[in-house]
Amino acid sequence: MIELSIDNDVAHVVLNAPGKLNALDEASIVELDAAYQTAERAGVRALVLRGEGPAFCAGRDISAVDPRTDDVLGYLGNLVTPLLQRMSRFPAPTFAAAHGACLGVGLGLLIATDVVYIADTAKIGSPFANLGATLDSGGHSLFVERLGAHRTLDLIYSGRLLSGAEAVASGLFSQVFPATELTEATVQAASRAASGATQAFLASKAIVQSLRDERLGLWQSMSDETAAQATLCATGDYREGFAAFQQKRKPSFTGRV
Repeated sequence: MIELSIDNDVAHVVLNAPGKLNALDEASIVELDAAYQTAERAGVRALVLRGEGPAFCAGRDISAVDPRTDDVLGYLGNLVTPLLQRMSRFPAPTFAAAHGACLGVGLGLLIATDVVYIADTAKIGSPFANLGATLDSGGHSLFVERLGAHRTLDLIYSGRLLSGAEAVASGLFSQVFPATELTEATVQAASRAASGATQAFLASKAIVQSLRDERLGLWQSMSDETAAQATLCATGDYREGFAAFQQKRKPSFTGRV
C-alpha cells in the first residue's frame, strides 16, 4: 500500500490503496513508518506525502475490526503516535498534498507534516459522530488552537466537515489549490526546499516545533485521546457505531455507558 521513490533528493511517499480511500490498518502504519525510516537513511533533503485515488486518507481502516476485541491502545499508542512523532521529527522539510477525505489518522498525518497544501475539494473534520468514538491523532489540540473551543465542539458534535478553502482560511493548513494543480504545486515547493539551505530550514523547524508543542500540548493531547478511545471502546455505542459502519447502515445510539 505504501510506495516510496526518491528523485533529486526528494522522497515521494504515496498512500496507494484508493479502493479503501487509503485508510490505514496496522500493517500499513508499519509500512509507512518504514518508508520514513528509509527516506531518512537515504539523506533526502525534502519529502512529499500524498495519496492516490479520490482521497488523501480516510483514517483508520476499520472494515475488519471487531469492536468487542479492538486493541485501541495498541493501534493508537504503539503504532500511530510513534509514527507521527517520527514524521514530525523527520530531518528535512516535509510537504503533504491533501485532497478528498483527510480524516482521523489521515488528519494526524497532516498535523505531523511541516507544510500542507490542500485541494479545494478536501474534507477536514471529525467523522466520529456516527462511530461512537472520539477524534484522535492530535485533532483536538489543532482544532482548539486554530478554531477555538466552540467551533471545535460544533464540528465534533455535528460531524460537519470543512472544505479545503475553509481549512486554509481558518489557519489549519498552508495553501489551497484546485485539485488538478495540487500535486504539482506541492512537488515544486518540496523541490525548492531541497535545493535550499537545508540546515537553516531545520533550525527553524526545530524552533517552530518547540513552540507548537509547548502551545498545543500535542503529544499529551494524543495520549489523552488514546486513553479516551480505549475507554469508549468498552461502550455499547462504540460497538454499535462500528457495526453500523461495517453494515452500511445508520447507527442507533443509546448514549449509555
